[in-house]
Amino acid sequence: MTHQSTVDDRDDSIPVKEPGGGPVGNALRGHPWLTLFAVAIGVMMVTLDGTVVAVANPAIQQDLGASLADVQWITNGYLLALAVSLITAGKLGDRFGHRQTFLIGIVGFAGASAAIGLSTTVEFVIGFRVAQGVFGALLMPAALGLLRATFPAEKLNMAIGIWGMVIGASTAAGPIVGGLLVENVNWQSVFYVNIPVGVIALAFGLVILLDHRAENAPRSFDVPGILMLSVAMFSLIWALIKASEWGWGDLWTLLFLFVSLAFFTAFAVWESQADEPLIPLGMFRSLPLSAGTVLMVLMAFAFMGGLFFVTFYLQNVHGMSPVDSGLHLLPLTGMMIIGSPLAGAAITAVGPRIPLVAGMAATAAACFGMAGLTPGTGTLAMSLWFALLGLGLAPVMVGATEVIVGNAPLELSGVAGGLQQAAMQVGGSLGTAVLGAVMAGTVSDTFGDKWAAAQLPPLTPEQQELAEKGVQVGLAPVPEGVPAPVAETITNVAHDTFVSGMSTAFTAAGVVAVAAAVVACFTKRGENAAAGAGAAHV
Repeated sequence: MTHQSTVDDRDDSIPVKEPGGGPVGNALRGHPWLTLFAVAIGVMMVTLDGTVVAVANPAIQQDLGASLADVQWITNGYLLALAVSLITAGKLGDRFGHRQTFLIGIVGFAGASAAIGLSTTVEFVIGFRVAQGVFGALLMPAALGLLRATFPAEKLNMAIGIWGMVIGASTAAGPIVGGLLVENVNWQSVFYVNIPVGVIALAFGLVILLDHRAENAPRSFDVPGILMLSVAMFSLIWALIKASEWGWGDLWTLLFLFVSLAFFTAFAVWESQADEPLIPLGMFRSLPLSAGTVLMVLMAFAFMGGLFFVTFYLQNVHGMSPVDSGLHLLPLTGMMIIGSPLAGAAITAVGPRIPLVAGMAATAAACFGMAGLTPGTGTLAMSLWFALLGLGLAPVMVGATEVIVGNAPLELSGVAGGLQQAAMQVGGSLGTAVLGAVMAGTVSDTFGDKWAAAQLPPLTPEQQELAEKGVQVGLAPVPEGVPAPVAETITNVAHDTFVSGMSTAFTAAGVVAVAAAVVACFTKRGENAAAGAGAAHV
C-alpha cells in the first residue's frame, strides 16, 4: 500500500513508494538538495582519486619495484575499464534504478581502494584499479540520473552547476592532497582516504536517495549490443593510448582503429533492429543532444589534451613539486568552482546556447594565450591564462551535460549520463594522443637544429632518439659529469624545444575549441528536462 509524501523542495505532493512497495517513512528521502549533497560526496571520491593517483605513481613504482609499463597500466587499466563500462552502467541504472547502482558503485569503489592499499604486488594494484574503473562507471551516470529525476526543470541547471563545482574542487584538491599524503604518510594512504569518504557517501545515500524509475524503463538487456560497444570502445581507447608509443602508422595502431570502426558499425546496424537497444539511435535525431555529445568530445580534447602538457611544463621546466604545481593550477580549478554554479544560473535564465558559445570562445582564447608561454613566464601571467581557461570551461561542463541529459527521455537518463561521461573519456584520450603526436612531431623537427645551433657535441641517432623522448615531457638530457655551462645550455635547448612543441599543441587545441564554439550554436535547452520532477517512482 502506498501513501503520499513530499519529495520536492516546493512542497508539491508527488506520489512515491519504496522499490519494495512499502511506504516512504523518511521525510528526508528524495529531497532534491539533499540528494545533490549525497551524490556529490560519491562523485568527489571518484574525481579526487583520478588526480591523486598520478602523484602516487612514482612511490608505487619504487616500493613495488614496478616497471614504467606497469605504472602506465595503473592509469590505463582504470581508464579502459571506465570508458568501456560507462554506457552499459548507465543502462543498468535505467533498468534497476539509479539509487541501487549508485550505492553499489560507492561500496565497490571504496572496497577496491582498500584492496589497492593492501596490495603487495603491482599486478594486484592494476587489477583493483580496473575494478575501480568498473565501479566508478556505475557511480557517475547514476549520479546524473538521480539529479535529473529529482530536480524540477527550472533548478536542474543549478544542480548540475554545483555538481560541476564539486568535480572542480576535488580535481583541484587531488594533487595537493595526494602530494601531502605521499610525502608525509605513504602511497597507500592515497587509496585509504576513499574508505571514510565512501562510508559517509553510503550512509547519506541509504538515508536520502530515492529510487526513481520511469514507467517505461527498460526491462531487458541488449547483450549483443553491450558486447559490440565494449569491443569498439576498448579498441578505440587502447589505440589512442598506445599511439604515442607505437606510432600512428604502425600496423597495431591501425588494426585496433579498424577493429573499433568495424564494431561501431556493427553496433549501429544491430541497434537499428534490436527490440530494446542499448542506445536507441533515435536519441540522436535530437540535434541538440548530438551537438552536446560532439561538444563534450571537443571540449575534453582541448582541455585534457592541453592540460596534459601543463603539468610537465610546471614540474619539469619550472622545477615545481607536484604540490606546488597543483597550487599553481588553482586559478584554473578555482574559476571552475566559482563559475559552475554561476553558469547554471545563467543557463537557466537564457538557455545553454549563449553561455556555451561564450565558454568555448574563452577556452579558445586561453589556449591561444597559453601557446605563448615560455620557459621564463612568471606565475601571474600563467595564472591569468589558467583562470580564463577555467572560466571558459565552467559553462561548457554544466551546459553540455544539461543538453545531453535534458534532451534524452527520462527512461534513458542513465544511458545519457553514460554517454556524456564516455564522450569526455574519448575526447580526453583523443586530445592527449593527437596533441602528443603534435608535440612529438615538433620536437623531432626542431630539436636537432636547436642542438646544432647551440654548438653542442653531435649526437648519434640512438642518442638523439632517446633525448627527444625526454624532451617531449620537458626533461633535459644532461649527461652526468658535464660542466655546469654545458649543462645549462643543454637544459635551455631542451626547454625551448619542449615549449615550442607545447605552443603548437595549444594552438591546435585552440582551433578545436573554435570548432566547438561553432557546434555550440546548435544546442538548446533540454526538451525532456521537465519530466524529471514529475517522474514515476516505483
